[in-house]
This record gives sequence, C-alpha cells and structure tokens, in this order.
Amino acid sequence: MSDLPGLVAAFGARLRAAGLPVGPDRCERFARAVTVLNPATTREIFHCALATLVSDPEQLPTFRAVFAEVFAGVADPATQRGQHPSVGSTAGSRGGRPDVSGADPDRRGGREVETNVLASAAERLSGRDFAELTATELAQLAGLMRRLSLSTPPRRSRRERLAPHGPRVDLRGTLSRARRTGGHPLLLVRRARKVKPRRLVVLCDISGSMEPYARAMVQLLYCASGGASAEVFTFATRLTRLTRELSRVRPSVALERAGRLAPDWSGGTRIADSLAEFNRRYGRRGLARGAVVLIISDGWETGDPTELGRQLAALAAVAHRIVWANPRTARAGYRPLAGGMAAAWPHCDAVVSAHSLTALDDLIAALR
Repeated sequence: MSDLPGLVAAFGARLRAAGLPVGPDRCERFARAVTVLNPATTREIFHCALATLVSDPEQLPTFRAVFAEVFAGVADPATQRGQHPSVGSTAGSRGGRPDVSGADPDRRGGREVETNVLASAAERLSGRDFAELTATELAQLAGLMRRLSLSTPPRRSRRERLAPHGPRVDLRGTLSRARRTGGHPLLLVRRARKVKPRRLVVLCDISGSMEPYARAMVQLLYCASGGASAEVFTFATRLTRLTRELSRVRPSVALERAGRLAPDWSGGTRIADSLAEFNRRYGRRGLARGAVVLIISDGWETGDPTELGRQLAALAAVAHRIVWANPRTARAGYRPLAGGMAAAWPHCDAVVSAHSLTALDDLIAALR
C-alpha cells in the first residue's frame, strides 16, 4: 500500500469523528498489524482493523460504515502481486465498496457466522469511568497503566558532571590531565550541571465521593512510575504519607496498605486543613520546592474555602507547577461553582478530569 501512514491517519480520524475512541495508540497498532501481516485483500485489511481498532461489539455498525467509506475504491493489494482478482478479492479491488457486510467471511449453510471482537477486556474498559469499575475490572487495567509514563519537566541540579562543551572549566581535572603532557594543559576539562526530573508530589483525596478514583490513581502511581519518583499523600480529614508503603509491592497490596494506613478512607473532606499540614510539615521544608504537585480531588470542601485558597497560594509560591485532577470536570457544562474548587481554580496551572484510562493522556501532558 503506497500511502499507509496517510490512509491509517485518515481512517482513524474518520472513526474518531464518528464517535469511536480511536487514538494514536490504536492507529499505531493498526499500521503495525498491516505491516506485519501484509494483507492480500481488502477483507484482510478489514479484519486487521477490526482486531486493533474496535473495543466493543456496539461499535461494529459504525466501524463497518466508516471502513466502507474510507476504503471504497482502494486498490486491492492482491492485484498488485500478480494474483488473479477473483482469488480472495473484494468489491474494493474493482473500484467499488469492499464487502464488509459481516464480521466473518465464513458461512455455514448459507448463514453468516459472526466473529468475536479480538480486543482484550482491558481495552474495552479503558474508556469507562473509574467510578463504574469493580475492583476486578480495575485490576485488569494494570497492564495498560504500565504502558503509561508519568514524567515531570527537567531541572538543573547543583551537582555537576563532565561535559565536552560545559560552561565551567574543571581546574583540578585539567591539571590532573596535564601530567600526561609534561604539565602543559593542552586539553581543558569542562563540567556542566546535571539535569534531573523534578519531584512529583501527589495529594490524593480519599473521601467518600472520591474513593473509586483514589483507588485508580493509587494503582496508576504504582504502575506508571516513569522518570518521576512520586511522593504520595492521601487526605480526607487528615494527611497520611504513603510513599514508603507503595514501593515495591503489587497494585492490589498497595491498595490494601493505602486503605489500612489511611484511617479516614471514604470519610469526610477537609482539604484546607490537610494542605495546611502538608505546607507546615513538608512543603516549606523543601519537599514541594520546585516540584510538580498533583492534587486529586473533586473540590468538595467542608471547611472554609477562603482558607483553601490561602493554602494553595502558599503552595504555589514554592512549587513549580500545580495540576488539579477533578473527575467531575468531565461532565458537559461543568463550572467550578463549588466553594472549594472555585477557590482553588485561580492557583492551578492545569485542571484535568483523569476520570478514565483514555482521559489520562491529558493528565500526563499536564505533568510534563
């Protein structure tokens, strides 16, 4: 196929415009499948697309219609290999629409036999809201979460490293190397500051309204460590540090430990008091200085919203960036009218929903 990238991009864009959750990752899988399998007919292309782009049986009618529109008139690869068009060919090889009337070309006794969608159960769950998932379904998403990477912007460290074109001359290293040339410093040794990712600090709301999202976010922090080593805190009526407990354990064990160590799991919400404790015990002592702070909460504050605004302003003065993940923002027509969210909004650099696996792309981009 002469223009595979353009055709795949156009097909993916048409599917997405038709309402299917087809992103760049699925288009990449479709292009890789076509490259590996090297389909001989348009029907085989159809099944490659079916296995890599469709994640729910309800999407099949829309998928068939868009496939017929995009691939109508596309030359069948079989004719380009010297094969006879009647062998395994479709209407698409003759300039018409491809034969995609059924999910499986096999017929028994003149009756069409439907085929199962080949997408995994985890991929079918990726577009669903975290609040709708059971504990078992959430565990199935762990494999997909491991493909993600939570990374933060780089910063210059105070420590230095050897660099051929560094801005500073290492006098001691230059004189040491000059011993090899009779004491003449023919080559200058240069150094530059090391570059390392900024610290990621996560404050996760575990109140009753945020319980399903908190479990999903804790699992995400375990699975998608990436280049950032996160400091994790949970809060509802009090602040609990979970960084040590969430290291080097399975996601299920990490979630169990989080619930055991946080006595206010699924309790009320006092965001301002928890932020005040964090600023007093950790933030001002250097943990949040120059860091990317991720706050996961729906903004329902039972305390004084004005105090929440003051604590966020103090945190913004030392942090590099504040990202607020609020799953309620995914609703159409959402406005930050709740007292806590309205007070927090001016101090946030980015507000994302992060309510499902497919919505985590916005969260990852905001952290970077």
